[in-house]
Amino acid sequence: MMTLVWPWLLILIPLPLLLRRWLPAQVPARQAALKTPFLDDFGSDPGYIVGSERRWPLWLAGCAWLCLLLAAARPQWLGEPLEQAVSGRDLMLAVDVSGSMQEEDFLLDKQRVDRLTAIKQVAGEFIMRRAGDRLGLILFGTQAYLHVPLTFDRKTVQTLLGEAFIGITEDEPKTSIGDAIGLAIKRLQDQKDASRVLILLTDGANTAGELAPLKAAELAAEHRLKIYTIGIGADEILVRSLFGTRRVNPSVDLDEKTLTAIAETTGGHYFRARNTEELERIYQMLDQLEPVEKDKQYFRPRSELFHWPLGLALMLAGLIAAGRLRWS
Repeated sequence: MMTLVWPWLLILIPLPLLLRRWLPAQVPARQAALKTPFLDDFGSDPGYIVGSERRWPLWLAGCAWLCLLLAAARPQWLGEPLEQAVSGRDLMLAVDVSGSMQEEDFLLDKQRVDRLTAIKQVAGEFIMRRAGDRLGLILFGTQAYLHVPLTFDRKTVQTLLGEAFIGITEDEPKTSIGDAIGLAIKRLQDQKDASRVLILLTDGANTAGELAPLKAAELAAEHRLKIYTIGIGADEILVRSLFGTRRVNPSVDLDEKTLTAIAETTGGHYFRARNTEELERIYQMLDQLEPVEKDKQYFRPRSELFHWPLGLALMLAGLIAAGRLRWS
């Protein structure tokens, strides 16, 4: 249906009539009259012409005035009520983009991909399921920085996660887990009434930054920030060399002890993702541990319509101006 934001402006409709009635009339300028004894030769009644000229601009001006007031009242079209779930949860993702994340020990559609590509796929689907949560994204390597501030726009978070690349935050392949947690605390500490959650994904140990991971975990616990940590990387892959095929552990640098301590300190959990299937199951478990709230709000989409009466008013004003030029 259509509605007016400021309908009280319509009380100004009789304003031109009141001004015409109460303001003094303009005194016509005195000009020399040209007397013609052969007025009948003009073939029409001058009084009729003058009367017509004065009537139609007034009618057009009145219509233009009504259109202007209607535009000022801001007509809007209200759509059907739409349901929107709101959870009151602030959920931040911290993703490791250090050089070690380029290790290709994950499979997607039977093709070997690097760890970051697998995270983009699985975490992207997780993001789209979090309707009602405010989501944010932190990328960390040698440094940690906020890639996406908290927002309800899940599509934007998913898109910007997909645009992240290995080495975006670093000059050398190091990992600053503690700084990533500290940045999450800073961004979430002002959200007093929200449930605050951080999901941290890494494949290594803390080798850079100013804040130690365990100290950062203690600060997170003080600010009631729950942290779920996920260790990324396979336990074993086959590597071919000149001396044949050998088995190596690509996750030898993964500090599971510290990641477990971080999660336990903040009331979260530590998970281990050795392949894409395990990573998908972890995110499904996170959906269960941090379920989307069912509290619902409704809103009606609004479309502004003021430009239609405003355009009509301008068109009528143009007709009045053209008429005055014609008869002048």
